[in-house]
Amino acid sequence: MERWTFDVRRWTLGVNMSRAANLSLVLLCWAAIYLPGLGSLEIKGEEGRRILPAVAMLETGNYLVPHVGSEPYFSKPPLVNWFVAASFKLTGYRNEWTARLPSVLCVLATALAFSTVARSSLGPRGSLIAALVWLTNFGMIEKGRLIEIEALYVSLVGLALIFWLSCWEQRRSPWLTWIVPAFFLGLDLLAKGPLHLFFFYAVAVAVLFRAGELRTLWHPAHLVAIVVLLGIFLAWAIPYWQAMRAENFVHTWSAQFTGRLSGEDFKLGSWLQNIPRGLAYLLPWTLLLPWAFGAKLTTPRDTQLSRALIWGCAIPFLCVNLLPGALPRYSMPALVPACWLMGMTLAAAEIRAPKWWRFVRVPSPERRMRLVIFIAIAAGLALCLYAAAVIPALQRRAKVKPIAAQIDDLVPESAALYALDPDYQPFLFYIRRRIVYVSRVDDVPLTARYVLVQPDQEQPVLGSERWAPLRARPIFKTTDYRNHTIILMLIEKRPDQS
Repeated sequence: MERWTFDVRRWTLGVNMSRAANLSLVLLCWAAIYLPGLGSLEIKGEEGRRILPAVAMLETGNYLVPHVGSEPYFSKPPLVNWFVAASFKLTGYRNEWTARLPSVLCVLATALAFSTVARSSLGPRGSLIAALVWLTNFGMIEKGRLIEIEALYVSLVGLALIFWLSCWEQRRSPWLTWIVPAFFLGLDLLAKGPLHLFFFYAVAVAVLFRAGELRTLWHPAHLVAIVVLLGIFLAWAIPYWQAMRAENFVHTWSAQFTGRLSGEDFKLGSWLQNIPRGLAYLLPWTLLLPWAFGAKLTTPRDTQLSRALIWGCAIPFLCVNLLPGALPRYSMPALVPACWLMGMTLAAAEIRAPKWWRFVRVPSPERRMRLVIFIAIAAGLALCLYAAAVIPALQRRAKVKPIAAQIDDLVPESAALYALDPDYQPFLFYIRRRIVYVSRVDDVPLTARYVLVQPDQEQPVLGSERWAPLRARPIFKTTDYRNHTIILMLIEKRPDQS
C-alpha cells in the first residue's frame, strides 16, 4: 500500500513522468471532454456549410470546388470540406459523429504535439500542463466539439508553432525549424485564409527579437519555407481559379477582407465585448495569466522566451479584436502560445505574483500540477454529465431533423427530390430521399414530381406550364429557426382533370 501511494503521488506531481503516463493522461482527458455526446445533437450554426459541400464532393466527385446546394461556395477554401468528406468515406457513415470527428482529432493532434514534440523544451511537467490547458480551455471545448473551421484552423497553426518553438529551443537545423511548420501553415491557408500567418509571425518575430536572432528571418530555409506554404495553397488555388474563371469569387474574398477592416456591420456593443470574450476563450486559465510575469525560469533563454510569448500573444490578440469588423473567434490562434506560456509558468520552480495580484497565494509546483490535473478531471466529468443529463433534453427540442422527417414522409422512396436553388438549408443533410440540385425552373426535368423551393420561386413554379397538363401545388410549407421558409411542391394532374 505504501508503495502504491508513493507511485500515485509521483505520477500526479508529474515528476520524471514517463512518456506513456503523459500520453495516457492526455488521451483520457481528451476522450472524456471531446467524445461524450459528440454525435447526439443535430447540426447547428455554420456546421451545414462544412458538411453539405463534403456530401456534394462525394456524390459528384468534384473535390476542387465546394458547393452548397446548386451553387459554388466561395466564402472559404475547401480543407474542412475535404476532411469531412474523408471522414465519411473512411468510416462508411454520414452522421453528426463522423462529421465532427475531424475537429476532435485535430484538437487531439495538437495536444499530443504539446506532450511529445514540446517535451524536450517544456519538460515532462510543462508539456503535460500545456497539453491539458489546450484541452480544457473554454474556446477549444466549444469549437472542438463542432465541425467548424476554428478547431481545424487553430490546431494547424498550433502544430506549426509547437514545431517551430521546439526546434528553436533545441537549436535544431534552420531547415527543420522552418520547413516543417511551413507544411502546417500552407494547409491552414486552405482552411480559412492568411490571418493565421499574423499570429505565427507575431510569436516568431517576438522570440527572435528577444534573442537577438532576427537575421535568421533571411536564412534560405525560411525563404524556401515561404515558397512551400504558398505552393501548398497554389496547388489548389490555380486549378480552382481556372475552373471558376467565369465566377466573381475574388470579389467575395476581397469583400470579406475589407469588411473586417471597415466594419460594414459594425455594432459598438458587440465590438466592446471582443476583448473580454476573447479572453474568456482561455478560461479558466485566463485567471492565472498574471503569474506569467513573475515566473522564475531556469535559464535566461527561457525567461526571454516567456517575455516574447507574452508579446506574441498580446499584440495580435489586441490588433485583431480591435478591428471594426472583428469577432472574438478570429483571435483564437493566440490560444496556442498562451498554452505554451502557461506550461512554462505553472511548471516554474517559483512564481512571484505581481504586487497588484497578490490576493491569491501562489502554490508550490506540486500543488500547481495537482490543480491542473484536477481541472482537467473536472472538465471531463462535467462533459460526461452534460452528455448524460442535458443532451437528452436538447434532443427533444430538435429544430432541423423534424423538417427533414416531414419531407421524407411526403416524398416516396422511389422518387427524387429536386431542390431548386435551395441556398443553405441544414435539414438537407438529414433527408433520406435522393436530392437533385438545380439552379433554374427550366432545369427541373419533365419527369420531376417533387420540387423544393424558396418563397421567391414559389410563383414561377406554380405558374409554369413546363409540366402541362400537370401543374405544381404546395403540399408542405415551414419556417425554420433561422426564419427561412421552404415549400415542398407536388407536380400532379389538375383537380379538374380526370
